Amino acid sequence: MFKNILFDLDGTIANSSEGITKCAQYGLAALGIDEPDLKKLYVVIGPPLRVTYMKYWGLTAEQAELGVAKYRERYTTTGIYEQFIFPGMEDLLKDLARTDKNVGLCTGKPEVYARIITDHFQLTQYFKDISGSTLDGKMDNKSTVVAKSLCNFKITDDDKANTYLIGDRKEDVLAAHANGIKAVGVRFGFAQAGELEEAGADIIVDTVEDLRKLLLE
Repeated sequence: MFKNILFDLDGTIANSSEGITKCAQYGLAALGIDEPDLKKLYVVIGPPLRVTYMKYWGLTAEQAELGVAKYRERYTTTGIYEQFIFPGMEDLLKDLARTDKNVGLCTGKPEVYARIITDHFQLTQYFKDISGSTLDGKMDNKSTVVAKSLCNFKITDDDKANTYLIGDRKEDVLAAHANGIKAVGVRFGFAQAGELEEAGADIIVDTVEDLRKLLLE
């Protein structure tokens, strides 16, 4: 059933809330916007940052671009390391790598950052492919990253029945369905109440242990 498994990164493999929210806060401050409550910045975890800046803070495209540049100024030196792997997730990835399943990383985060993170936490070895977006914003829609991952794995239409994207936000669910594969939503990430259900996740799990049972037992 679970032959091809694509994992989201932020909110699925890693709790990256500290680094992402502090960098988003830094980016907004550069535009004269003060947001002291980091929890209010959880909305930036997952969706494309440019889009989120414009949606929630009413920024113009030009302002959002500057906000992203300032975000990255802090992220590349500090924020990228302000995160931790969810307990039990590394063991799950390690055990999946011992099976005949195809396991990939499929993230809306720029691929260059995703590879730094997986290298830093020594997770790269568990993935047969790592696909992410580009720094220029041309792949800001998660569905384009999923399409790239499917292409890299040479997933055919027949293979899609056994292919799943695992993620914590509605963008993951919508991206999976846009590419004709199923979505497993995880509640231990950053989805708001009811978000995964409303998006139409095919399966929803509460914990990493529940995910482990789903994929391996």
